[in-house]
Amino acid sequence: EQRIGSFEPQGLANTVWAFATLGVPAPQLFHAIARESEQRIGSFTPQNIANTAWAFATLDIPAPRLFDAIARESIKRIGRFKSQDIANAAWAFAIVGTADRGALVNAINARAAELGLAAFSGDERCQLHHFFIGVEACPPVELVVPIGLRDACREAMAHAMAASEPETATLS
Repeated sequence: EQRIGSFEPQGLANTVWAFATLGVPAPQLFHAIARESEQRIGSFTPQNIANTAWAFATLDIPAPRLFDAIARESIKRIGRFKSQDIANAAWAFAIVGTADRGALVNAINARAAELGLAAFSGDERCQLHHFFIGVEACPPVELVVPIGLRDACREAMAHAMAASEPETATLS
């Protein structure tokens, strides 16, 4: 924890991403990284921003000030986010939320429309589906999803759910 201040932004993001990928909660480490990241979020790449948000949401580690900082920075630089960055950040905010909800929803929605449906993989569409459901469940933010994107995200989620269902044996 004492060395966190010497980490580059990518090192901060990669550390929390690795712990989340392995499913290993380390609350003290995450809180130290959250404090450091809040102060340096302006030097994170869009991928670092999205991976950090994804990691905290994946392990359900509360960091409201960090998420507010991530939201503000994401809104500023949304035009540089790639499809995976958009999907990871959108999913994380669907799970965690943020104070800048309206502006963030509009920015994510606009960037998703700009990138277009073909830019998003099936997994990324599933993540966006979570985001769309969360936005719809918490008005008053109005969401105008690009034509075809909502249906494609819903279909990707249905496909993923069907693929994860255990096969049932039939008795003859």
